[in-house]
Amino acid sequence: MKKLVMIGCEGVGNYHLEHLMQFKDIVELAGFCDLVPGKAQKFCYKAGSGKAFTDFKEMYDEIKPDMVFICVPPFCHGEIEYETIRRGIHFFVEKPISLDIELSRDIAAKVKEAGLITAAGFQCRYASIVEPSLKFIRENEIILVEASRITGIPEIPWWSKKSKSGGMLVEATAHQFDIIRYLFDEPELVFTLGARGWVERDNYDVEDLTTTMIKFRSGALGVVSSGCYATEGASFESKITFSAKDKRAVHKIIDSLEIFKKEQEIADSEEGFVIKGDGYLGKTAGVTTYKHEGDAGVLCDRTFIEAVISGVGSKIRSPYEDALKTLIFTLSCNKSIETGLPVKIEY
Repeated sequence: MKKLVMIGCEGVGNYHLEHLMQFKDIVELAGFCDLVPGKAQKFCYKAGSGKAFTDFKEMYDEIKPDMVFICVPPFCHGEIEYETIRRGIHFFVEKPISLDIELSRDIAAKVKEAGLITAAGFQCRYASIVEPSLKFIRENEIILVEASRITGIPEIPWWSKKSKSGGMLVEATAHQFDIIRYLFDEPELVFTLGARGWVERDNYDVEDLTTTMIKFRSGALGVVSSGCYATEGASFESKITFSAKDKRAVHKIIDSLEIFKKEQEIADSEEGFVIKGDGYLGKTAGVTTYKHEGDAGVLCDRTFIEAVISGVGSKIRSPYEDALKTLIFTLSCNKSIETGLPVKIEY
C-alpha cells in the first residue's frame, strides 16, 4: 500500500484529512508534519495512524512516502517543493501554489523533468455542475463573463498581510479565476483597480475591493469583482455569469448552475431533461437548474491518490503546471493594481 504524508496540520490540512480518512482502503496515512508538534500529533490521533514530525525532511527520511499533501500558507512554498521533487515524491499542493511566478515556473519545470504526478487544490473543477457548464459554453458563443466573490476576512493570522496571502484576489477569488479558465478561455490582458477604506483592522494591508477587466483570447470580455468587506451574506451574491446573445448560464461554484433561455426553447427541448445521479436538473419558466451533488473535494483528492497508485495522471484536472497559469492570472491582476496599467498575460 502506498504511503501518504501531510505537511501543514491546520485549516485546509484538516479539510483534506477529512477526505483522506475515507481512503484507508487504498493508502496508508503514515505521517504528519507541522512546526507546532501538538498540531501534527492531533492529526495522528484523528487519523488513527501515522507519526508526528516538526521537520518535513526527517519525516521524508523515516517514512519514505510515495506522496505528500502540502497544505502550508502561500508564503511558505519553495524549499518544500524542491526537496519533494529531489526525492521523487508525487505531491498535491494547496492553492495559491506560491506568491512568486518565477519560483513556480521553476518548480513546474523541475516537476516535468522529474516526471512526477502533481495536483493543486482547485476542487471546484470536480463539481457535478462542471460538465453541464462546459456543454453550455461549447454550444454557445460567450461574449461577456461576469463574476464576483465577496466575503469577510478569514480569521487566519497571516491572511491580512498581502505579502503573505497575496490578498483576497489571489488567495480566495483564485477559485473564480481558475474555473473561468477551465470552463471558458484563457485571459490575454487584465486591468485591475483596488480600493480600501471600509475595513478597520490592525495589521491589515490588502484591498477591501478589487475589480478586474479581462480580455480573453476569443475577444470576449470579463469583469471579476473580489472583496473582503462583507459582514453578512446579504452583502453580495457570489457567482459567475456566462452571457451569449440569447441566453446565459449562471454558475455558482460547487452549488448550482442555472441556464436561462426563452420559454419556448425550454418547452421544445423537454425530452432532453434527464435526472442523473451526479446532479439533478429541473425547469421553470425558461430556467434549467442543475444542483451540485456530492463532495467535489473528496473526488479531487481521491483522483490524485489513484493517479499516484496507477502511475497515470491524465484524470487530474489541475496539475501543478496548469495551476501555475491561474497563479499568473491572479498575480498579473496584483501587478496591474501596483502599476495602474493593463498587464498582458504571459504564460
